[in-house]
Amino acid sequence: MTAVADVARAVPERHYTHHDGRGATPHRSNPVVIHREITTLDVQEGMNVVEFGTGSGYSGALLSELVGNSGHVTSLDIDAYLVRWAGLIHSERGVHNIRCHVADGTAGFSGRAPYDRMVAWCTPPLLPEAWVDQVADDGLIVAPLPIAAVPNMTVVAKIRVREGEPAVEAVFTGGYIEATTLPKDNLDLPGRWVDWENRVPGPSWISIAWRDADDHGNTGARTALTRLTKDAHTEPYEGGRLDWPSWRTFAAAQADPQLTMAGLSPGLWAIGHSTASTAAVLQQDGQILADRPDSPSLAVLRDWLTAWESAGRPAPEAYTLTLTRGAEGWDLRLTR
Repeated sequence: MTAVADVARAVPERHYTHHDGRGATPHRSNPVVIHREITTLDVQEGMNVVEFGTGSGYSGALLSELVGNSGHVTSLDIDAYLVRWAGLIHSERGVHNIRCHVADGTAGFSGRAPYDRMVAWCTPPLLPEAWVDQVADDGLIVAPLPIAAVPNMTVVAKIRVREGEPAVEAVFTGGYIEATTLPKDNLDLPGRWVDWENRVPGPSWISIAWRDADDHGNTGARTALTRLTKDAHTEPYEGGRLDWPSWRTFAAAQADPQLTMAGLSPGLWAIGHSTASTAAVLQQDGQILADRPDSPSLAVLRDWLTAWESAGRPAPEAYTLTLTRGAEGWDLRLTR
């Protein structure tokens, strides 16, 4: 941690995040988390490093200090505005060992590969094959990855690549904005896996892990969202204050195909269970919503919550992680 703490003192964070010419950028992460991820990355002088998600430019500036004049940093972002401003701010400070590019980071950046280290400040739908291919042997990737096919179900994984095969060495609580092919203009709506969205009378959305079983008109998703927003049964969760990172990780680890994520109130996420005829979720504020008091989905949700409490509300680090190879990369899943 000493090396990152030292370079952090040399890099003016606010000059990047609240630059006088550009103004404040909303596309930035908590510096404490940035320092944690970069510490986990174990960057050494002279390394070739790539980051996915330029943001304000602050993380790239830290990396450039760590690799020194003999190293190089490549920074990629889908948002040209952020890329141009970060490049300008680096130049203003006399930082010349970093280059920022407008690119879809999920495809990597083969022009500067192989990389000793990769770090992502955005969440791809899975660990991309391109990332693994572009890492040097014994290289490290630190990135947020989904643990279920619904939004905001993520952990940050430290992954070692040896002989072209990735292996998880550690996981941490956390997650970042979804990687998308175009810049996001609505930071409140997930960038991926939203199966139905309403904008009137107020914004709401739902994501169902059983989307492949839904029809072309998204009837199941639409119906489930309606059940949760119109005349829904409500009750408080009696288990006390929620540990949301623990709860969402436990819910993902159930590997239940009926897993559901929703946004029913501004700024509040909800996790639960749904089918074509029933739905129930627990919101971050501790409120449970269901289609009816005797809802089958509500019974499943209560069983999950009971099992979660009985397990002692385990932290993400308590799970076994598995990377499973697919056609375009690796899916990360959890078991206990």
